[in-house]
Amino acid sequence: MDVQEAKTRAAAGFNAAADLFDDPRLSFWDRFGRRTIDRLGLAPGDTVLDLCCGTGASALPAAERVGPTGRVLGLDLAENLIRRARVKATIRRLGNVELRVEDLEQVELAPGSFDAVVCVFGLFFLPDMAAALRRMWRWVRPGGRLAVTTWGPRLFQPADGIFWEAVRAERPDLYREIHPRDLISDPEALRRLFEESGIPDVEIEAEAGFHPTPEPEDWWTVVMGTGYRGTVEALSPEALARVRARTLRSFAATGARQIETNVIYAVAAK
Repeated sequence: MDVQEAKTRAAAGFNAAADLFDDPRLSFWDRFGRRTIDRLGLAPGDTVLDLCCGTGASALPAAERVGPTGRVLGLDLAENLIRRARVKATIRRLGNVELRVEDLEQVELAPGSFDAVVCVFGLFFLPDMAAALRRMWRWVRPGGRLAVTTWGPRLFQPADGIFWEAVRAERPDLYREIHPRDLISDPEALRRLFEESGIPDVEIEAEAGFHPTPEPEDWWTVVMGTGYRGTVEALSPEALARVRARTLRSFAATGARQIETNVIYAVAAK
């Protein structure tokens, strides 16, 4: 699969997932978006670039922090996510945020034009993560900050492994033993990536946590409202029904009422 095809598939998956992206059972998007912004110390009047901004989990809190004299630009490949983010910005009366469908590898922005550049759960979708970081770093002004948040180890376990085993039983070609996010799912791996990108003195914090899934159906809502949706969309209706039934049955059998949501925050000052 070439780079453009991979981007097209990712955008299609998240466009499909947009219908559940803001479901309360996926509240982790807003939680981690806001916690990323909390680490930046934004001030009124600041300018912020939010890459892979989704439905605004970090862009909208940033807009609230920088106030009417500040500016936030949010970019994402998925048009349906951007559409939802715009609605949310309107509801919150945030006139200082611009939300656009753009590819961060193609967009042209002036070097040093933002007080903060943010990328939450998006870096691992880029085929060359080091090059993407260098590009982000160029957009940070002297004295500004770059914040990247990524998933830590054991994402959504024990449910994640159960889902992928169910997929493999139906479509082995869709099964992935290693996801790109796994390459930066521990603090030292993420630190090395920043160093490789020429970004010194990055502050990295790992945060362990869980997300409640009181019922097995709550996990299936997570599947349908996240990047898993792209895999789901590739299944035939019959295969999907079997994957869903097996996933819910196996997850219920574990007795688990929560899934792991470990994250890693990285912040570098220029």
